[in-house]
Amino acid sequence: MQGLVRGVLLVVCLLGTAGIAAAADAESPEDVLRAYLGAVKAGRFEDAYDHASKAMRQGKGKDAWVKENKSTMAFADVKIFSFTVYPATVEGDKALVPNVLESQDKFVNTLGLTEHELYTLVREDGRWKVDQQLLVEPPDIPKWFPKDATKPAGS
Repeated sequence: MQGLVRGVLLVVCLLGTAGIAAAADAESPEDVLRAYLGAVKAGRFEDAYDHASKAMRQGKGKDAWVKENKSTMAFADVKIFSFTVYPATVEGDKALVPNVLESQDKFVNTLGLTEHELYTLVREDGRWKVDQQLLVEPPDIPKWFPKDATKPAGS
């Protein structure tokens, strides 16, 4: 009887692990970017770290990365008001995800101008991770943010 119980428990554990892995794989690049930006907006850098690529972490452990990002955001007095993530362009293990950011800080965006960003996400260990963020220059905005595209739900 104990052997049967152990066997059932093992099967339940394996199915549970497979379910978690499948759920992680089901996250789209857009879902991951929304989770990352939502965490940054809320100041939950512990959660943002989990969505950052190894390259973005720059070899820093979680505590050091969180501390550095919190202090940088506080020093620059960054306020994120909203963001709108657009559909990704996926090529293999790389995704480009456009985002419109409404934010303000005391050094770069003092006027709180709308920023058009392009994030690169990469697959690491079967999951999408935020790897890099660039500002989209005005001539390239129509390429990534077409006026006739349906506006996606934002945060």
